[in-house]
Amino acid sequence: MITATDSRVLDMNSEALGVSVASLMDNAGKAVADFLESHYPSERILFVCGPGNNGGDGFAAALRMDPSRVKVALLKKASQIHTDIARERYSLLECDISMYSEDCIEQADIIVDCALGTGISGTVRDPYRQFIIDANASGKVIVSVDIPSGLGTDVAIMPAHTITFHDVKVGMDEHCCGEILISNIGIPEEASSIIGPGDMLRYPVPGNDSHKGQNGRLMVIAGGPYFGAPIMSSLAALRIGADIVRVFTPESSAEIISLSSPVLMVTSLSGDHLSPIHLPILLEEQRNYDAVLIGPGIGTDPESIQTVREFVEGCNTRMVIDADGITAVTGMKLPEGTIVTPHSGEYARLNVEGISQEGLSSEIHAVILRKGREDVVTYNDRRRINSTGTPAMTGAGTGDVLSGIVAGLLSKGMTPFDAACLGAFISGKAGEIAFKERSYGLIATDIIDSIPSVLKTYLE
Repeated sequence: MITATDSRVLDMNSEALGVSVASLMDNAGKAVADFLESHYPSERILFVCGPGNNGGDGFAAALRMDPSRVKVALLKKASQIHTDIARERYSLLECDISMYSEDCIEQADIIVDCALGTGISGTVRDPYRQFIIDANASGKVIVSVDIPSGLGTDVAIMPAHTITFHDVKVGMDEHCCGEILISNIGIPEEASSIIGPGDMLRYPVPGNDSHKGQNGRLMVIAGGPYFGAPIMSSLAALRIGADIVRVFTPESSAEIISLSSPVLMVTSLSGDHLSPIHLPILLEEQRNYDAVLIGPGIGTDPESIQTVREFVEGCNTRMVIDADGITAVTGMKLPEGTIVTPHSGEYARLNVEGISQEGLSSEIHAVILRKGREDVVTYNDRRRINSTGTPAMTGAGTGDVLSGIVAGLLSKGMTPFDAACLGAFISGKAGEIAFKERSYGLIATDIIDSIPSVLKTYLE
């Protein structure tokens, strides 16, 4: 079962894999036409089409049928059709075309609902609302394309059949959709298994009226023996769009971290390493943040390891655990919503039983982003692969950048699995951009500097 966003992601990822949305639309049209020809071979067919790609699927289906028994009724003017591919299919129609009215329904035997696609919410307005009311009251057979128009809103089509594409959509069942037929329209398997540019549609773009703190507040517990890792992970989180990032670090690294950039906020903890004496303030402060990143640069002092374990046990904020933090939690069952980002050595320590990554994810209750030539993201039985990046991204600090990106996305409200997937994709793409300029001389901070270019390219 997939969401409206999942559908859009699959379309864009398919396009990136060489399967055009136009091809998917034509395949969808064929599936609808084949169903109508086999189930209703002599009836008069009315396609009621909106201006989006759901309407385009209707145009593509009507093109494959005898124009003498097909009519297309538009809910918006032809000049308002949204996409080039839908406009092109509309321009090829040879059947009767008119603006929608209730008379169109009276003259038809079968109503094909192509009015509204996925992603509709709230109150349905005219002319869609009137069409839905007219169609439901007609007593005629209704066939919905992809989803019944208005599904999940205050008024929806009640079809006899729904021909849906690739997979059932969230909210669909036989009660609201009638007979559900799933049609394979040629979406490549890789469009869902490999993280692609379509996944950028999941990025939480700030609202026009948002203000400071609404787009991610991240707590970073890091440093002590090392100061570079906290700096890089925190700057990466800011570059990915988190509003507020505060580093909680031992005083031995606090000053140099605060001096590294004017945008970093730092809370100094006593001593030169994380210690159980810091737990009260850390557990109290985590309540003020949307996500926590713990582990970069903390070292392996036994007191630090104990502190991480006790913090993780007591934390009720979603977390990313990285670097020596992963060593600290080996053998633990982690809170739901936790992400761990191990490299191969850390993964081997986590997976002492040698089970599959999906099995390990289920065992420790966490999303696992295993870094490598291809990054592998798992959560229970879900698995996706990221292939962005370059062999030049093997230098010190690149893992800290990745954990900061993922933690920043988590703080912005993404689900843990989606944050891990998109974080891996963005980190790799930023590395590719940096490589074009720096070649094998690129360093971790070059990746941070390239994050905005990835956002600009793919969000536009």
